[in-house]
Amino acid sequence: MNRIEKLEELLRENGDDAFLNHALALEYIKAGDEEKAAVLFKAILERDPDYVGSYYHLGKLLERGGDEAGAIAVYKKGMEIAQKLGAQHAYNELRAACEYLEF
Repeated sequence: MNRIEKLEELLRENGDDAFLNHALALEYIKAGDEEKAAVLFKAILERDPDYVGSYYHLGKLLERGGDEAGAIAVYKKGMEIAQKLGAQHAYNELRAACEYLEF
């Protein structure tokens, strides 16, 4: 059983678990299925907008797909959440990614 299969099995028991969904999305990226990864990141953030790590990865997917405006919007939303949560490291990563696109 590969990692994707293991994570999917775990999610059958607890489908709303943000950590497991995030991990599965990262595995989809590794497997080259960025569309499935983006769907998962969006679902995570819809259910749990404070899951700050997913903003960066969703933004990167949008950026690679040529949607720079969408990526900037995601990074900025993530920055707001990170600031609210006091997650300085996440804020700095999101800010750097956003500034790279804006300049």
